[in-house]
Amino acid sequence: MYAFRIVDAASGQYRVRFTYNSEIMVWSENCTTKDAAKRNISSLKSNAPGAPIVDLTVGEAASGYRWEVVKSSDGQYFTRFVASNGETMVRSERYTQKHNAKNCASSVSSNAGSARVIDKTEARAA
Repeated sequence: MYAFRIVDAASGQYRVRFTYNSEIMVWSENCTTKDAAKRNISSLKSNAPGAPIVDLTVGEAASGYRWEVVKSSDGQYFTRFVASNGETMVRSERYTQKHNAKNCASSVSSNAGSARVIDKTEARAA
C-alpha cells in the first residue's frame, strides 16, 4: 500500500515520506510546521502524476514540476521531484543503476494521487 507519512524530525520539525508498505521511496527535507508538511503532500498529490522525468545525466532539461534523475558524486543515481520554482520537494535514495531511479520516479508519479496520508507524529501543536 502506498502512503504519505508525516513523521517527527529533529528540533520539533516534520518530514514527509512516501512509502510502499514499509519501504521509504522518497522523503522531504524538514518542514518547520505540520501544515508545511501537509502542503508538501498536497502539492505532490496534485503535481507528481504525469510530471515529466528529466534525465540530467544526458543533458535533458525542463521547467515546471518535474522529476530529475541526477548522478551523485559517488557515481550512483537518485531522483528528486522539483517544484516549478526550482525547489526540491522530495528525493530518493541512491541507486547503482539509473533505471532504478527512473522506476522510483515513475512509481511515485503513478501512485501519489491516490495515496493515503498517515500522520505518525506525536500529538503536538501544528
